[in-house]
Amino acid sequence: MLKQTRWYIHPILIFALSTITLGISLFLYIYWYVTVSSSLKSIIARYQLDPNQFFEAQTWVVILVLSILVGIILIGILIIFNYNMKSLQLYRLQNSFINNFTHELKTPVTSLKIFLETFARHEIPREEQLKYIGFMLQDIERLSLNINSILNVARMESKVYEGEFTAVKIVEFVRNFLAGNSHIFRDSEIRVEDTDGRDYVLELNVPLFEILLMNLFTNAIRYNDSEKPRVDVSFGLQDKMLQVRFCDNGIGIAKNERKKIFRKFYQGSRHEDRVLVRGSGIGLYMVQQIAKLHKGKIAADSEGPGKGSVFTLSLPFQPKLQELS
Repeated sequence: MLKQTRWYIHPILIFALSTITLGISLFLYIYWYVTVSSSLKSIIARYQLDPNQFFEAQTWVVILVLSILVGIILIGILIIFNYNMKSLQLYRLQNSFINNFTHELKTPVTSLKIFLETFARHEIPREEQLKYIGFMLQDIERLSLNINSILNVARMESKVYEGEFTAVKIVEFVRNFLAGNSHIFRDSEIRVEDTDGRDYVLELNVPLFEILLMNLFTNAIRYNDSEKPRVDVSFGLQDKMLQVRFCDNGIGIAKNERKKIFRKFYQGSRHEDRVLVRGSGIGLYMVQQIAKLHKGKIAADSEGPGKGSVFTLSLPFQPKLQELS
C-alpha cells in the first residue's frame, strides 16, 4: 500500500513545474537577447555610451538567472527520480510479499486438504484421529494468524483501530499472556525476569499490545536454529522510559539489516550459507507501528549472524500511574 504523497511533492506536480520552469527559462533567454538587446542598442546609440559595459552586465544576469532555473529543473528531476526508485522498491517488496504470503496461505490449506481426504478415504483409529485433528488445528491457527496480520495492518494504516488505553501492570500482563498462549510456545523456553521486584504500570491498548508480544515472540522462535529456542524478557527504567528487552538465542541480525527489518514487506536476506525462514514481512512492521501508537519505539540489536538478537521496546513511564496502582 503506497503512502499518500503530500500535494507539494507529488511527482506530477513537480514534473509540471519543472516543465513550466524550463519553458520560462527558454522564453526569458529569447526575450532578453532579442527584445531587450535591441532596446539597449538603440539607447546606446542615442546617448553614445560604451556598449561593452551594458552587454557584459546583461550577460552575467542572464547566466545567473538561467543557472538558478536549471538548478530548479535538476532538483525537480532528482525528486521525481527518487520517488520512482522508491516506488519501484516498494513494488518489488509488495511482489515478494504476495509470493511469500501466498505460500504461507497455501501450505496450511494443502495440509488441511490432505488430512480431510485421509479421513474421508480411510478408517482411522481414534488415537490417530486426535493426532491429525491436532495438526489441523495448528494449520487453522496459522491461517488465522496470517489473515489477522493483514487485517490489523489495514486497520492501523487507515486509523480505524479503536480501543481504549487502560492502566496495566506490564510484568504481570506479559506473564499472563505467555500462560494463555502456552500451547503456541510449548517447544520453547521463555523467561520473564523481574529484576527489581517492581511491576510497572503503563497505559496500554491491550489488544494491540498482545499483537506486539505475539509477533516478537513468534519471530524469536521462527528465526532460530537452536535445539530449544529461548527468549529472556527483562524490564528496566532509563531516561524516564521503561525498557522491555527481548533477548533470544536465534540466528541474529546482520548489521545492515537492523533498521530494514521494521520496513513493511521487508524480509531477511541470506546469512552466510543459510537462508532465513520466509515470513509475511509485516510482523515487525506492525510491532513498530504499535510502539508508535503507544508513544514509544522499538530497536533491534545483535552481535551478528548466529549470535542472537535483542529487541528493546521503550515506552513512556508515568510515575503518577504507579501511585494510583
